[in-house]
Amino acid sequence: MKKYITYITFLFLASFVWTGCELDDPELGTPPTPQQVTFTHAYDTENPNIVHFKSTAPGFKAIWDFGNGSSAEGAEVDGAYPLAGDYTVKLTIYTSGGSASSSKTINIEKTNPLMLDREDYNFLTGGASQLEGKTWVFAPTGPMNFGGEIVNGGNNWWSQALADQNDCMKDDEYTFSLAGFKFENKSKGAMWGINNGAENQCVPQPATPVASNWSLSQDNGKTILSVSNGETIAWDDDQGTYEVMELSENRLHIRKVCCGGAGVRNYVLVPKGYAPPVVQKPFKVVDINDTFDEPGNFTWSTDQAVFIETFDNPAQIGLNTSDKVARYTKRAGQADEFANVFIDLGYRIDLSQRHIIKLKVFMPSFNDYNAMGGAEDWAVKTLQKQVSVKLQNSLLGGNAYTTQAEVIQRVTEMDQWVELTFDFSAVKDRTDFDKIVVQIGGEGHFNPGIFYLDDFRLMP
Repeated sequence: MKKYITYITFLFLASFVWTGCELDDPELGTPPTPQQVTFTHAYDTENPNIVHFKSTAPGFKAIWDFGNGSSAEGAEVDGAYPLAGDYTVKLTIYTSGGSASSSKTINIEKTNPLMLDREDYNFLTGGASQLEGKTWVFAPTGPMNFGGEIVNGGNNWWSQALADQNDCMKDDEYTFSLAGFKFENKSKGAMWGINNGAENQCVPQPATPVASNWSLSQDNGKTILSVSNGETIAWDDDQGTYEVMELSENRLHIRKVCCGGAGVRNYVLVPKGYAPPVVQKPFKVVDINDTFDEPGNFTWSTDQAVFIETFDNPAQIGLNTSDKVARYTKRAGQADEFANVFIDLGYRIDLSQRHIIKLKVFMPSFNDYNAMGGAEDWAVKTLQKQVSVKLQNSLLGGNAYTTQAEVIQRVTEMDQWVELTFDFSAVKDRTDFDKIVVQIGGEGHFNPGIFYLDDFRLMP
């Protein structure tokens, strides 16, 4: 139970004589009133569907709601109104004493069709030839993203495909119409989100979509997609504002910071009925190697593991006297339970001629291999003395583990370099592997560990 304690501190100020100077107590300003919130508007001389607004009110901040689903901040701003009609414009000012708002109605006499014929509007809605609107659904391959940046082909739970999501997300549909800038949330009964303060819930939705509008605007160089009246996309939290990362005819990638600012959510949508094409990478026979004394012929990427590629060899003895090695750190905690490093090759590996991976590993005895830390129900609860190498198909995103080939080698000798061999001859006829994952210490548990790696290579 959280306890909220209010501390009331009484400050007693004594009077001092200090070379004739006095200190005055600071005071908050008088709260503003709605009557003080005044602004002017003027129609653009060349395009009367553009309205110039100017705040004539006091204060250090002015926030505008243009009444068309879009907003802006500043003393002088412009609003765009392609469609004829009446719009209620609201200005909120902030002073040292508080805030206040007032509104006025402006009239747009005629619709300006040229303002509607925009590439982004046409991509989102289908344009003037599709006035019933364009319906978007989640891309089947995702990535659906909760809590971190999108990791292409990563194992993160936050980069999964649609099939891994809760059932109440899978049937969501969202329709954007150019006519009236109408937005319909067709989530078919429930959305994933926040229900009565609890996160990660199926939130019941009304049978009839709430009347809502959409808008696209610019904010500090970013394209912002907003939906009104408490409607949202993908995550029901009553905050329907998203940064548009990509908008094309067949792809909509939106992003938002949510959950008190602690997480980032990414969603990729495609038009309903559209099947994204599968683009195969080239199929190659290539030698793969990295000695860490010199750069290898590929790039290592990290998935939660901390990986230093040019670390001083901690023990230049035995079968490894090289100067530089890689240090691999698995940090403690649930967030790093699946830590690994990986190679996204950019091509599919031809294993018919090269299917043996070798590497050297140094496993320190100072790691605690007996501590029973937190872990998933299916996982071994301790740090493991092992190295796992996995071959994956990155096109499957967060589901890559479902078709992977994995070889695990146990290490019995501590505090010395040992060479391990990973034989993938059993899958040498597979043609879909384009990614190599290296994971040390096991997975699914929350225990930390430090390890050293060297001389990684794929051999004939």
